[in-house]
Order: sequence, then C-alpha cells, then structure tokens
Amino acid sequence: MTYYKRIIQNLFVGCLLVLVLTPFESAIAQSSWGVGASYETRDADPGNGFGLRLERDILSGLPVVDVRLRAHFSYFTDQVETYRDAHVPTDLDAYDFGIAATGGISFGFLKPYVGAGLGSASFNAVQTEAEEQSFSDDNIYWNLYGGVQVPILPVVKPFAEYRFTRLIGSEEFDYSHNSRVAFGIMLEF
Repeated sequence: MTYYKRIIQNLFVGCLLVLVLTPFESAIAQSSWGVGASYETRDADPGNGFGLRLERDILSGLPVVDVRLRAHFSYFTDQVETYRDAHVPTDLDAYDFGIAATGGISFGFLKPYVGAGLGSASFNAVQTEAEEQSFSDDNIYWNLYGGVQVPILPVVKPFAEYRFTRLIGSEEFDYSHNSRVAFGIMLEF
C-alpha cells in the first residue's frame, strides 16, 4: 500500500506544480486563483466535517468552457457509542486530500461544473474506554463530482457540490465508497 500512497503523493505534488507553473502563456496572463472553504456531510462515519480547496484556471483562452485544476482537503470527526460490534465510545476521524480537473460553463448567474480526480484518504478509530484499541487505514481513491456556483459578486462565489468517492483497497474502512454533499464559498482573485 505504501507504493500506491507514494504514487498518489507524487501525483499530488506534480499537480500542485502544474497549478503554479501552468505552461500556457495566455492562461497565465488571464488566469485566476480560487480559494474556498465548505461544510461537508457524507453517508459514512464520521459524517460531518469541513473542506478546503485551491483552484487555478488553465486553458482560459477557451471561449465558453472554464477548465480548472483543484487541490482539495477534507476533515471529518465524530464520537460514536458503538463501533464494529463493540459497545464502547469511539473517536472517529478521517481526512482526505486530492487533485482534480474541473470543467464548467457559465449561464448568467449559475455556473454548473463537473470534475474527476484522484487522492488519498486516511481513517482512524480510537476506542476510549476499557482497553484502548485503535484502527487506522490509508487508501487511494478516485472521485467524480458535480456542482453549481452562484457568483453573487465577481470575487465571492457560493457553491453546492455532490461528490462520489470510490476507495481502492480498503481494509479498516467499513465502506468502499461514499457520497458527500458540500456547501461553501469560493473566493476568486
């Protein structure tokens, strides 16, 4: 599993370099950056968390389509009374980070978009009573997502997004995929 994790980390670093050093001169002259934060809820424990994202326009010379690269991070935490048939309180936390490509089209005050990406997800469970036991797992994943931005100002863009994530090779995770909904604000400059 460390081999795959190293591959994902190298891809992540490579895409961050692409975000910073986009080789398209026209895109650099007209490019914009975006920084966003979101509240996220998903259908797996832990279910509630927050997300951060950094985006950059690429291929901004295209007339209608907005193509962007995204680096994103999400963190979820919860305490449950029962975990894996053990009736003891358990602290759960999960985080994921990844890279993705996004494409969108502006329709007046709405901007729908879709995207796909790769990343790494980590999960930890610590039982807090009696014999303290812990479980952890790291996995790579792919995801597909779609959403809509509502540009109320040229710089401030609230958004809603649905993301489907499929884990590759899960061991301690109680699921192999999950869905999440995110509501947030993007600042573009």
